[in-house]
Amino acid sequence: MDLLVLEQQLQKCHRCDLGRRRIKLVFGKGSLTAPVMFIGEGPGEQEDIQGQPFVGKAGQLLDKIIAAAGFSENQVYICNVVKCRPPGNRLPNPVEVEACKPFLREQIRSIRPRIIVCLGALAAQTLINPDVRITRDRGAWVQKGNFKIMPTFHPAALLRDPAKKRLVWEDMKKVRDEFHRMREN
Repeated sequence: MDLLVLEQQLQKCHRCDLGRRRIKLVFGKGSLTAPVMFIGEGPGEQEDIQGQPFVGKAGQLLDKIIAAAGFSENQVYICNVVKCRPPGNRLPNPVEVEACKPFLREQIRSIRPRIIVCLGALAAQTLINPDVRITRDRGAWVQKGNFKIMPTFHPAALLRDPAKKRLVWEDMKKVRDEFHRMREN
């Protein structure tokens, strides 16, 4: 399915309560042929207002991380597991995640990235395994089908605990190096 058509269809989505409460759908942004995809957990307040993922303080930090790793805008696509803001910026619950999972799968299928970076535990648990613990498992590659997946801390966690920035940078260097290795092959 064409992602633009899917995004238009989701404007009317009420598969869970989040769709009834949202200001704007937060579908995704970036290149529709991106080799690297960043997946967060759920939109926050600014994302809900603007209809774009990662536009608040965590998003500004993510933009800096992506640029520092040497990725251009046409090399990345950014989205979240759920497409509507959970109340109070809480984590999406299992019902909400299941309601949005087909749309996330379609985004991944359509874009066909070579590398997926899971930002935070919920994204990693959704894409890799429910038993993933981000503190334990971040920084380790996981192969799923044609994708190499790297779990790392969500940028919001770095704002709360700046000591995690070094760990995320180590993860991003692995992502950058793998990206360059894939381009050479």
